[in-house]
Amino acid sequence: MTRAPISRLRSLMFVPRRRTLRAGLAAVALVAVSATAQLSPGEQRMREFIRAHQDDQIAMLQRAVDINSGTMNFAGVRAVGALFASALDSLGFETRWITLPDSVNRAGHLLAVHRGRPGAPRLLLIGHFDTVFEGEGQQFARDDTVARGAGSSDMKGGDVIIVYALKALRDAGLLDGANITAVFTGDEESPGMPLALSRQALRDAAQRSDVALAFEAGSQTLASVSRRGASSWLLTVEARQSHSAGVFSRGAGYGAIYEAARILDTFRRELAGEPDLTFNPGVMLGGAHVAYDTAHLSGTVAGKTNIIAPSAVVPGDLRFISEAQKDSARARMRDIVAQHLPGTSAQIRFEDAYPALPMTPGGARLIALYDSASRALGYGPVAAQDPATRGAGDVSFVGPYIPGIDGLGALGRGAHTPREEVDLNSLNMQTERAAVLMARLLEHP
Repeated sequence: MTRAPISRLRSLMFVPRRRTLRAGLAAVALVAVSATAQLSPGEQRMREFIRAHQDDQIAMLQRAVDINSGTMNFAGVRAVGALFASALDSLGFETRWITLPDSVNRAGHLLAVHRGRPGAPRLLLIGHFDTVFEGEGQQFARDDTVARGAGSSDMKGGDVIIVYALKALRDAGLLDGANITAVFTGDEESPGMPLALSRQALRDAAQRSDVALAFEAGSQTLASVSRRGASSWLLTVEARQSHSAGVFSRGAGYGAIYEAARILDTFRRELAGEPDLTFNPGVMLGGAHVAYDTAHLSGTVAGKTNIIAPSAVVPGDLRFISEAQKDSARARMRDIVAQHLPGTSAQIRFEDAYPALPMTPGGARLIALYDSASRALGYGPVAAQDPATRGAGDVSFVGPYIPGIDGLGALGRGAHTPREEVDLNSLNMQTERAAVLMARLLEHP
């Protein structure tokens, strides 16, 4: 049975009216699920290869985890990059390390390109080498089917899934003509600024690709084809410094702390509850003397109870499902800030970070293809994850250009904590599902 061509993924990126969109989502899902309910001989061979090489895959994961690669450990990040570059070179990829400008202050990224047949589908694979944990320790420690260590699930587990899915494709004879680009960032856990520079390689790769697969930690039943964007905001308030006995009077006014509290509470009352929109004040400083360090989100404050506070600073984040939702929320927040209490003034400044990856018909087709692959392998259904339950990630940067799916990596627990661990049994399942998904995306009618 023929499968819908991959060119449809790109054409489906533009969302029509709501009624047409519902029909389109149902149609592409039906095509994908009905197109392939069982494994082909090549897909079965990939499954057998992956299971036969599980110990090798775990050994590679151990080597990667045992290299300390916190975001600011540039030598460690590059060492993990060298490990994966060697593996990808052996598969026929052309690899190079992308060095970032000194001003970005990050280790850089690994770019790997496999050149196949002209006009064949073009896949983009996304991983990262850095970990939240900085410093010595948290190395690989195995306890039966569970292993612990920094990055074991987030996301060195996903990185080795990429490598062994590609190895399975080669063993089945499906890699030779494939056009595949892989970008492994070295600073996903703490991106270098400005993002226009630190994510340029990822954006460039997206514009040369048709579909993106990202390998952040996964789930047996969910994957992400929509992720919220993230941006920051900084609220600054000024007021008249005066004796506290005159607070609320026409001459003294309300002070900076009351004005900051009014603004934040109005945000909560007027904006909270909108689907997929959140806004969170992370730090609040107010008093007679306020010093705020924007680089480290820290500061000092001093004052007295008998002084009306003249200064307040509140940094926060804003998460959204589309550019339209982001712009609307920012406009409403600016309007709220502008309604000053007597004797005060305030302003809010916004800064972009991660774009949103909204749900599109192309994303619906991707999740349907992944669901079909999972069912054919006997692992059961996979549904689209609620974007509100997952943070921003590198896959978001492909959203303006191509559809993407994330959450194809290893299953684990405790990411971003000293208790991070990976379920080693999940490596087979996730690698098989990734390999079959890649094979089906690479096929062209």
